[in-house]
Amino acid sequence: MADVATKIKGSLQGNGTAGVPSTSAFDPFVTAPNPLSAANAVGPVQANPFSHDTAAALNGAAFFANQSGFQQPLPAQVDYFHSLVPLDLNHQKNATIFGFPSWVYKAQSSKDGNFYALRRLEGFRLTNEKAIRSVQAWKRVCNGSVVTVHDAFTSRSFQDSSLIFVTDYHPLSKTLAEQHLGAGNRFQGRHNTHIPEQVLWGYMTQIANALKAIHASQLAARIIDPSKILLTGRNRIRLNACAIMDVVQFDTQRSLAELQRQDLVNFGQLIVTLGANQPNVMHNPTKAMEHFTRAYTAQLKNSVFWLLNGLQKDQERNIDIFITGISSTLMSTFDSALHLDDQLTSDLSRELENGRLVRLMTKLNFINERPEYEHDRQWSENGERYFLKIFRDYVFHQVDAQGDPVVDLGHVLMCLNKLDAGTDEKITLISRDEQSCFVVSYKELKKALESSFQALLKPSASRRLH
Repeated sequence: MADVATKIKGSLQGNGTAGVPSTSAFDPFVTAPNPLSAANAVGPVQANPFSHDTAAALNGAAFFANQSGFQQPLPAQVDYFHSLVPLDLNHQKNATIFGFPSWVYKAQSSKDGNFYALRRLEGFRLTNEKAIRSVQAWKRVCNGSVVTVHDAFTSRSFQDSSLIFVTDYHPLSKTLAEQHLGAGNRFQGRHNTHIPEQVLWGYMTQIANALKAIHASQLAARIIDPSKILLTGRNRIRLNACAIMDVVQFDTQRSLAELQRQDLVNFGQLIVTLGANQPNVMHNPTKAMEHFTRAYTAQLKNSVFWLLNGLQKDQERNIDIFITGISSTLMSTFDSALHLDDQLTSDLSRELENGRLVRLMTKLNFINERPEYEHDRQWSENGERYFLKIFRDYVFHQVDAQGDPVVDLGHVLMCLNKLDAGTDEKITLISRDEQSCFVVSYKELKKALESSFQALLKPSASRRLH
């Protein structure tokens, strides 16, 4: 997939390469306190146009992050990257944007094992070492609306002189051109749908956020093109390929102020192009603005018109002034982001509960009906382990009055949650032969489970000492 960049891999930070450091060794069998409170930590979440199916998105992303892709003759190793997979949908050479044919690959790093996107500029010859050093400034740009740049180097692994940029990899992402302008579609332009104004404002807010971070770092994006902006979630976008022009056109010096003003113009042209649903609409700007006036409110039209006049010297124009001018819509977008945060927290709470139950069932299965332990074939049938065995029957093997199995997921979840919490509620456990009956609390069962599991964890040497 063209311009697919960055990954999601086990971290709540964008690039997945710098997660929160752990303060202690990870123990998969350790759970946090108050297990019954987590599920109710977040109340119902309001409907949010920016929300999406979190579980489906993450499962799909994890799947595609580990796909081997199509088999093509690619180098086995490019510097410290291996297992290259082409991501371009269009196999035709296109040098329109960068001045060199460009290709995108997914690759795995030999340094940290994470996946990255490699953008290759074919046939580029580095004539000035200072050019590639300009990427160092981009590596310090850390913003949620910019695809993070990690490295840049030249390589001959493709049997030519290539320039390689290493960026974050976002599985399942697509470009705004693919999403809205039919790029890569043989019926280009035929099925493009009108973009709601709320969505356009969301895009503008995110791009403004990106430009503010870039301009504050004394840089310019230089490329704000639908084919180079990634859609990584529902209405969630990131500027991509920004650092490339600083290297490719290093010797063509333009003032930073001029480049930043050009960013504003490119920003306005992007919004007009998306609003018109036509990739070449800026060839006729008058017609484009007429369409924009008919389709969208005066506030959006005036904001775009201000951007398009970014090179005019009639007044001071910069991204900070623009952000001040659209402050009212920023609050609406910020509110949507808060609702999405609530939804993600709620989803995470449910997954936390799932993790608790998996650990609990894992412990039970380590103990129940264990064939032998310390040369004792009856270990799992004696003492407190026997309670756990018939508790397993109470949870999973109940039958109704007709002798049919009771398949009640609610009953299973309720019992396991009470066991994990160790409540004082008592239940009646009956043996399989119905000759024995025990009244025990979940608190006693939890204590039995933990002591039995800890017994299994004892080193063999310490057991022999006893």
